Amino acid sequence: MIVLLALMILSAIMPHSVMAAEPGALGVSTGSEESVRQTLPDSFGRDTPRHTVQGFISALGENDYLLASNYLNLTKSDNPTTAVREFKQALDAGGRFQPDLQINNTPEGNLTDQLPPSQENVGNISIGEKSVPLLLERVVSKQGEQYWQFSTETLSSIPEVLENTKPTLVSRYTFESLEDKKLFGYQLADLVAALAMVVSSFVLTYIMVWLLYHLLKIVYPRVRNTPLPLPDKVILPLAVVIMALILSEVMVYAGVSVTLREPVNRFTEIASWLAITWLLLRVIDAIFTRAVNLSYKKNYTERVSILGLLRKVVKALLLIFAVIVIFGNLGFDLTTGIAALGVGGLALALGAQKTIENLVGSVVVVADSPVRIGDYCKFGTYEGTVVDIGIRSSRVRTLSRTIVTVPNGDFSSMQIENFTSRDMFRFYHQLYLKRTADIEVVFKMVKDLDEFLNEHYLTNQEWNQVNILELRQDCYVIQLQAYINANDVMEFYDKQNVVFVDVLNQVAKYKVEHALPTQQLIVNQAELEHHRENNHDTDGQENDSERRADNSEEDTTKDNTSEVDTSADNDKQEEGIDLDKSVNRTKSAEAAAKQKRKAKKAEAKKAHKSRNYALAKRKFKRAKKNFSLSIWNQP
Repeated sequence: MIVLLALMILSAIMPHSVMAAEPGALGVSTGSEESVRQTLPDSFGRDTPRHTVQGFISALGENDYLLASNYLNLTKSDNPTTAVREFKQALDAGGRFQPDLQINNTPEGNLTDQLPPSQENVGNISIGEKSVPLLLERVVSKQGEQYWQFSTETLSSIPEVLENTKPTLVSRYTFESLEDKKLFGYQLADLVAALAMVVSSFVLTYIMVWLLYHLLKIVYPRVRNTPLPLPDKVILPLAVVIMALILSEVMVYAGVSVTLREPVNRFTEIASWLAITWLLLRVIDAIFTRAVNLSYKKNYTERVSILGLLRKVVKALLLIFAVIVIFGNLGFDLTTGIAALGVGGLALALGAQKTIENLVGSVVVVADSPVRIGDYCKFGTYEGTVVDIGIRSSRVRTLSRTIVTVPNGDFSSMQIENFTSRDMFRFYHQLYLKRTADIEVVFKMVKDLDEFLNEHYLTNQEWNQVNILELRQDCYVIQLQAYINANDVMEFYDKQNVVFVDVLNQVAKYKVEHALPTQQLIVNQAELEHHRENNHDTDGQENDSERRADNSEEDTTKDNTSEVDTSADNDKQEEGIDLDKSVNRTKSAEAAAKQKRKAKKAEAKKAHKSRNYALAKRKFKRAKKNFSLSIWNQP
């Protein structure tokens, strides 16, 4: 309503001007041997039927009866001012012009109607039981100019029509204070009457549509056993459409002046086209939403992407058509505009090749259906769930919950791996067993596991196999492979857990052990020596004395035996020496020998520790001098 009122005020403020035709619009032939020559442009803009009607209404709005008389085909005996006044009075009482888009806008007129080529019907005047067609006829002047005027036949019937006229509602119920007062060039009484009729028509129409919608909302579920598919958002646009259809007749019946009625009708048509477009958009959303729900219900998910793209294309075409019609109602030449759009579209296509490539790519993605909305896929360096396939690009939600927008031109040329389209899921895992297990036991276990996995109630017969995959230095690698039927990955994970537990229970029946991972650590020699030196500095002189004692002990043991390996050997050698020397040793000598053995035992332990340190030092001398650190796991 606000938009419609604003357009009405704008139409009242805008100055009225006569539209002139472009030169060279029509070629007239004077004979079979004469060449076609172009007519001169008419100074009053009467070169087409549409321009003639618009120019006449504009002249009436300016109250310039002399200018308006140029649009009437008058005889020499007619008074131009009187003829225009009577014609305007008849139009105010019951004149109805055709919508602007229905009036021909070519110099030759509409040649497909049943009228002579020199006549054009643009409306009619209906007062009571009397009806007179509004005819235009093509006139050729003495100078060879060709233009359109209201025909003599129509003008001659005006006095007869006026005999049946009665006072209009506007003239009967207009306040005396509003008579002969004008606003924006229009009678103030007509403006007030038009505004009152617009508001009242909209209110009554809205109430009627609201009641009808809620009545259908109650009756439809009882008849079809389904809820009404149309949302309540269609009430407002439908009310505007109905109001635009009845408003013109209401203003004619009330007797609003034709000079105000025609601009209001023009912008009412614009409002009706906007409302129709709005209504159709709502209907399209309802239809496609219902189609998508049915696709999900019947498990036709591949149709969802096609329906989404088709919805956007239909909406775009509808909006383009609505814009063309609205500009046509505003007075623009649609033929010239469409031709300009064709040339401009070609230039735009050359400059927007990437956009067109993405548009074609969207068609390829929808037609080929490598993925659908809701599928989990992997493409390029990304993987995620497809959330939308648009006209220009597609959107994918990654595992990080971010949205990746991919142009359809690139998306259609990528290698796409669709995980959702899997008919079954692969169970593929490995067991690591220690090499200490008996090979016969391992072989029997593998054979039994193969039978168990093949007969398991969660696996199918596609490919079930258990085999020894690899023999490593520390373990046997047992490979388990099977396929599990599941509708989605969550169901597969649940079934996989059951298979895991059953397999481990089977393995527990055999005398085998699972191989655990080991670690190997390599450090730098210089770093280890630095750590050793720090420890030696804290020990001080005590460590020096221990080393000297170790060295002396090594010398004595080399003289008596080839090598001292353990403290137990040292004890035996020392006891053997004591027995060889004297059997009858006294108790005091035995006690002294016992203390000596304890001392030598401690010295041998220190010597063993010193030899280990020397051995480690020789090994680290062979290592690289540069720092290196490596840790890895071995099964």
